[in-house]
Amino acid sequence: MYAIVEIAGQQFKVAKDQKVFVNRLPVEEGKKVSFDNVLLIGDGDKVTIGAPAISGAQVGAKVVKHLKGDKVIVFKKKRRKGYRVKNGHRQSLSQLVIENIVASGAKPAKAAKAEKPAAKAEPKKEQPAKAATEAPKADASQDLSKMTVAQLKELAKAKGITGISSMKKADLIEALSK
Repeated sequence: MYAIVEIAGQQFKVAKDQKVFVNRLPVEEGKKVSFDNVLLIGDGDKVTIGAPAISGAQVGAKVVKHLKGDKVIVFKKKRRKGYRVKNGHRQSLSQLVIENIVASGAKPAKAAKAEKPAAKAEPKKEQPAKAATEAPKADASQDLSKMTVAQLKELAKAKGITGISSMKKADLIEALSK
């Protein structure tokens, strides 16, 4: 089983018990870390691709040690000008050992939390539309500013306002508050 995972801003193809050198992580040596931004998981002939990441997938790793990479020499020269500069650089790295790759079921608590706000969000979409048609103009302008452009256009269509396809959000709010 292998996975392509994003670690410290870079993508790595990892497998179980593999050693990986990544940019320095703010984690102590010997501690375990998990990465939930898994982009692809391959298990034999079965390949799962995320859009952009696979929900519920997770890669667990252990920080073995922090070290510096090989020295890279940066040499600049301009011919016939007497300009020569030599610098060196050693990148700070962390060595990881991949302990496990979980394809699904890694985040049941977060998935439950994601469902609750979605259920609360639906009534909120209906409330601004009612407030804009029934409430006084001062309250409608406050609610209209929180609405998206698509919601404002639907509301304008319901009121029979024409020429809304080329209007910006501020113009839509102004037309609806009249």
